[in-house]
Amino acid sequence: MAGAIALVFTLFATPAFIWLFKKIGWGQFIRDDGPKSHHTKRGTPTMGGIAIILGAVLGVFAGKLINGESISNSALLVLFMMVGLGLVGFADDFIKTHKQRSLGLSGWAKIAGQGVVAIIFAILALQLKDSNGWSPASPAISVTRDTSINLMAWGTGIGMVLFVIWIYFLVASTSNGVNIADGLDGLATGSTAMAIGAYAIIGFWQFNNSCFRLPDLHNCYDVKDSLDLAVVASAVVGSLIGFLWWNTSPAQIFMGDTGSLGLGGALAALAILTRTELLLVPIGGLFVIVTGSVIIQRVYFKITKWRTGTGKRVFLMSPLHHHFEQKGWQQITIVVRFWLIGALCVLSGVGLFYLEWTYA
Repeated sequence: MAGAIALVFTLFATPAFIWLFKKIGWGQFIRDDGPKSHHTKRGTPTMGGIAIILGAVLGVFAGKLINGESISNSALLVLFMMVGLGLVGFADDFIKTHKQRSLGLSGWAKIAGQGVVAIIFAILALQLKDSNGWSPASPAISVTRDTSINLMAWGTGIGMVLFVIWIYFLVASTSNGVNIADGLDGLATGSTAMAIGAYAIIGFWQFNNSCFRLPDLHNCYDVKDSLDLAVVASAVVGSLIGFLWWNTSPAQIFMGDTGSLGLGGALAALAILTRTELLLVPIGGLFVIVTGSVIIQRVYFKITKWRTGTGKRVFLMSPLHHHFEQKGWQQITIVVRFWLIGALCVLSGVGLFYLEWTYA
């Protein structure tokens, strides 16, 4: 129900956002040093992430209301992360569109914004305990479930600092990864829908094998509100699919940093609360690849410039999808092939999750 409501909202409400953003002048700014083919996109409405986030939030609350249930702290935490980082992205987008420049928030301002949201999330995730003393998050580092590496082993004070740093690293890495992948029509939208869709499956599986429901099951999951996490993931996926109708090539609206940062935050929050933090690497493998291409490009350029005085590049342009644009590939070809890579990454992550349960 949550996914269906979110999908219907973005599918039918996004044209209204397109009209509104055109009217108030929230159009995309295109950098002069970017791919030449992108200059035709100048002025295309951006900040479509507002529609995605509103659709997901509406879907979760409407689904819960229809089912006569209250929303859990875990679900609220994911929504908080998505909305909080969405606001950081909105500030960045607004400055870009208002001043018509490629730089919105400064690097430090964006880091600070992500940091504030991540710190609040981290503290609440450990402190919002139920009557049995269970909190939504765990201080242990997780893969497919919590490992023996517990950050609180160094004491409560140091452990809390380490936990906040760990959460910030996950949130910043994931949100920036989705942001970097948002460079072609529909690329980030479709890829993120698949990655977050994995957590709808994982959350539902954890609910069916929950220690809170089946305490006698020897390999159960002690994840709080796992079904609610699956509901939130489903709502986000539904919202993305409805938005993709208008965002696919040629895009009539872009999600902007409002969407990419918010969605990356939701992806990180789902991984943290389902206790599958390191499983983000294969599930978000496409984002790892495109981010890695930027890091490789910059590091290689600086090393060669330091050694020879002339910087050299590994790729024609980074991130990686722009490299293939420069090689003459059509945008739609790049997007579909990257979607296939993203789907394989998601399948490998879900497969590893199931494989661990099978052998547990």
